[in-house]
Amino acid sequence: MKLKVCGMRENNNIIDVSELNPDYMGFIFYNKSKRFVTGDIPIISNKIEKIAVFVNETIEKVKDILCKYDINTVQLHGNEDVKFCADLKKNNFKIIKAFSIDENFDFECLKEFDTSCDYYLFDTKGSYPGGNGYKFNWQILKNYRLIKPYFLSGGIGIGDVNDIIEFRKTKAGKFCFAIDVNSMYEIEPGIKNVKKIKNLISNLK
Repeated sequence: MKLKVCGMRENNNIIDVSELNPDYMGFIFYNKSKRFVTGDIPIISNKIEKIAVFVNETIEKVKDILCKYDINTVQLHGNEDVKFCADLKKNNFKIIKAFSIDENFDFECLKEFDTSCDYYLFDTKGSYPGGNGYKFNWQILKNYRLIKPYFLSGGIGIGDVNDIIEFRKTKAGKFCFAIDVNSMYEIEPGIKNVKKIKNLISNLK
């Protein structure tokens, strides 16, 4: 199972976390986020895939930022439609489309995105587009009928590792490709606790 560490912002912290070799590192380009990236991103191993996170940004701005920071994978965490995703995909960017999940979520809406996205990301529906810091009931995903792999997000802590391993054995968890962690591993917004992430990686193995 892959691991994405999201909400990276401070250069020294980025370098320290990158030395743990997570599969993905996420950088948030949403100016209302406490983890908003404003400066440069240091060079990290090319084995770690960088992901740029946007919320209802213009497609021109998305493309500019992806080019500026040499990022090929985009996570869309707002109300971006199929056309928006398809436009980026035809420019050879990988697309992760995020959806906020609660017990009323209609998984039928995913079908129209199936050809324009590479992955889905399921996060907890809350006050913010992401980083709300608490889990949704993963059993809701039993209603997921597609075969596209997805990232599981939302308040995942070190104590959830065994539950995640068991969840992936279920029908609902069959296509859980990666977990996405953020606020539960922070010293403060934008700064990750390296020891906690190291412990998480050790437990996932």
